[in-house]
Amino acid sequence: MKRSFIIGLCSVLYTLYSIPLRAVTYDSQEAVTIQAAQIRTGATFTKKWNNGLRLGVSEDLWFDVYNSEVGANFRKSYTTIDFGYKPIEYVRLDLGYTLKIFGPQSTWTDTKKADPNEWLKHRVFFSVTGSYTFDYAKIYLRERLQLDMRTDSVNLLEQNKYDLFLRSKIGTEFIVPGKPVKPYLWVELINTLNVPEYQQRNGHQFICSVRTQAGVKWRVSKLSSLDFFYRFTYGYDRDINITKKKNYIELTEETLYMHSIGIRYNLEW
Repeated sequence: MKRSFIIGLCSVLYTLYSIPLRAVTYDSQEAVTIQAAQIRTGATFTKKWNNGLRLGVSEDLWFDVYNSEVGANFRKSYTTIDFGYKPIEYVRLDLGYTLKIFGPQSTWTDTKKADPNEWLKHRVFFSVTGSYTFDYAKIYLRERLQLDMRTDSVNLLEQNKYDLFLRSKIGTEFIVPGKPVKPYLWVELINTLNVPEYQQRNGHQFICSVRTQAGVKWRVSKLSSLDFFYRFTYGYDRDINITKKKNYIELTEETLYMHSIGIRYNLEW
């Protein structure tokens, strides 16, 4: 009886999950592929206390040396402050804020360039990271809930003023005995949680980015280190244009292939 109930419940859940949401019909569809190469640089300053608390401040600068859509330009700047806490040895909690400054695009009008709401964005996030260290390696899994906020005027049928994402990251660091270097590798999936109906993919939220990064952390002194890395990013976005009377809906599917090389300075004390 118990087994039959469980099987029946699973069948109901599967059926409900499989029911497609209302499909959206687009009057025109276009696919765009963007190829880009990027240089990244940045610095992080972290203060740790014995009670498990930590405070971090970081700055990141991104420069496109090649972009098939907008050409070479200053891409963006991220200034982040975050607070961390380790309630137990294997778990860390983080809460943070990021100010995002975007470089002007070649397609922007002078009015857009003069309006700070167009190139200033805000982000808050909360993450939980679990980790475990073996003899020669450390593995970790991080789940981050992220809210991106904008203050410019938007058509809410096309996009949100507040975008919610779930970022899932798994990685490992390798310990080289007697050497001041730590090779590492991680992969991250970013999933949308609240895109509007017309932007959804087959009536559902979707994975909008897959990132993988490989690098080496080199400790140059007791408190400071350098991080050399290569990152590959696959991005997918759905750009919607809807006329005021909603009698014509345009969809542009954008696929991004981004190659990035970078160096970061880290100071911990």
